[in-house]
Amino acid sequence: MSKISLGANPYLYPMPVVIVGAMVDEKPNFITVTYCGIVQHNPPYIAVTLSKPHYTNSGIKKSKSFSVNIPNTRMMRVTDFIGIYSGQKVNKEQLFDIFYGDLGNAPMINEAPVNLECKLVDMLDFNGSCECFIGEIVQTYSEKKYMKKGLLSMPKIDPLVFSIHTNFFFNIGRKIGQGWFSGLRYKNKVKF
Repeated sequence: MSKISLGANPYLYPMPVVIVGAMVDEKPNFITVTYCGIVQHNPPYIAVTLSKPHYTNSGIKKSKSFSVNIPNTRMMRVTDFIGIYSGQKVNKEQLFDIFYGDLGNAPMINEAPVNLECKLVDMLDFNGSCECFIGEIVQTYSEKKYMKKGLLSMPKIDPLVFSIHTNFFFNIGRKIGQGWFSGLRYKNKVKF
């Protein structure tokens, strides 16, 4: 097998697809984001990165809060739509049934299987084209239909994932093993 150089590119697969919500100019606004990830487990921190000119950025900075809504595959078209058009031109609140949680100012999408309500704790600017917002997850919302044995179920959520360089949406697929268990089969193949 011969590896080839692909350059310095963000080839992290799969990329999650989330819808970030924030109050902008006194109204709920939403944007599709694929640059998103968990930063810390306890307290739970999440990072979302948006290009500097995005309309949503000013709302996050002003309200000091935002939501991260996890759309399912049935929400693919509306998720793509809100990533194409700016909230400066389209009133995106008309697309969803919106609710608010403990913070009272982070709009969340009822149709999304999972909603993370976040308090802004830090903002990073690496002098590039983007701003990274770090939020503490203060509450998570879902419905029983997306759970199994008291836990969120990935097959029931059916989240979208994305290939940034080909611009295609995908679903997750099937379960193939269990973490902290499947790897134990290698114990007899290594020396400790």
